[in-house]
Amino acid sequence: MTLFQCILMGFLIVCAISVSFSKNLLNSILIYMSYSLIMSIIWVCLQSPDLAITEAAVGAGVTSILFFSTLKKIHAIQIEKDKTDKKGDEGVE
Repeated sequence: MTLFQCILMGFLIVCAISVSFSKNLLNSILIYMSYSLIMSIIWVCLQSPDLAITEAAVGAGVTSILFFSTLKKIHAIQIEKDKTDKKGDEGVE
């Protein structure tokens, strides 16, 4: 295994752990997208371009769009934005 692949594997572990501990749903989706992109790079390094394209398209593309639209439908993005606005307003008083 090359050094580049080892670094990518380390990034995968960091992404997996940080998704578990993330409290913000939007950040979790962004971390999941980066996980899928890193995984697609690993598939390219392993000389499997068909899996890399599938991982990039489905993992980072379609699934993330579905997650974003779900958060928008349930108004989770707006709720988290309002929470941060209220915290900022409390410090002003």
